[in-house]
Amino acid sequence: MAFQMYVSLQGDHRIVRYLMDTESGALTPNGIVDISGGPAPLAFNPAHTSLYVGRRDSLQLSSYSIDQSNGDLVHTGDVDLGGEPCYVSTDHTGRHVLSAYYQAGYCAVHPIDDEGAVGGTATEWLETGSGAHCFMTDPSNRYAYLPHIANGSGGLARLPEGRQEGLNTVHQYQFNADTGHLSPNDPPEIKPKDLDGPRHYRFHPKKDLMYMSNEQGGSVTVYSLDPDKGTLTACQTISTLPQGYSGRRLCSQIQMHPEGKYLYVGNRGHDSIASFLINEESGMLTSIGWTPVGPVPRAFGLDPTGNFLYVTSLEAGSMISFRVDQRSGALSRLEIYEVGSLPMWVLIADLAN
Repeated sequence: MAFQMYVSLQGDHRIVRYLMDTESGALTPNGIVDISGGPAPLAFNPAHTSLYVGRRDSLQLSSYSIDQSNGDLVHTGDVDLGGEPCYVSTDHTGRHVLSAYYQAGYCAVHPIDDEGAVGGTATEWLETGSGAHCFMTDPSNRYAYLPHIANGSGGLARLPEGRQEGLNTVHQYQFNADTGHLSPNDPPEIKPKDLDGPRHYRFHPKKDLMYMSNEQGGSVTVYSLDPDKGTLTACQTISTLPQGYSGRRLCSQIQMHPEGKYLYVGNRGHDSIASFLINEESGMLTSIGWTPVGPVPRAFGLDPTGNFLYVTSLEAGSMISFRVDQRSGALSRLEIYEVGSLPMWVLIADLAN
């Protein structure tokens, strides 16, 4: 059996596709989709019948239908945007695309039609301040969260003229799944005690917990999520770096094991994946260790079973596969693949299910 993998290449203006062997983790090339305008962030709808692509150079959001028999992509729609999208997701109904704009300092919600296509006017287009980096709804689909990093990311990203450094905050919203509209929650934002720079997050599949990678802090913060109010409270912050490390620290993406057993965070600068054990009772984190990877590990993904992890190198244009030990969470290196220029996102789908 094989899963479908999609890797966006902003530098090559394309998405490359692979078949992923579910027993060995080996990848076989399965096609190329040329997409002008610098494709970067990717998101599936809940049914995995559509793919949404943020195009950072042309300032557009595009939709593609996914052929369930072979994973082929067919273009279905475009929306012009007011900034470079750095993150896209869909709500749990599959009727809305949420997006974040790091440089422009916005978040947005766009409608999805019955065929899975985008094309309508934005339901929401909110100026939030510089550094907006991730935007998703919670498991109940009633709340949404927008973290903002703390500063200019050590030169890895540029700020537009006149923009301030990132806000170092997390905006909390109430989300109306019927209309796609947002309203500020109470409180409307939470701020870390330090200049941590909250970047990306994942929810625990079984507990009311959120895990946030902190770009400037080189750490992960565990938040408890009040299911009735949708508000966050920090419970634990733990470093993603070895004790004594004093070099550049820039956390990137974060991935959760599908059973909620392990958590993985990318370290740019240290160029590693930090691995954590998630306590079965409390959900708190214990460091497992660090796995060396290629330079600037911006994007990486877990397969739907949690057996394999794939880590790209933004600088080298490569991707390394790892097997995940299901008893310990440790990573064992398998193969390296040359994927292309500026890999920005990795998504893997089991289209058979």
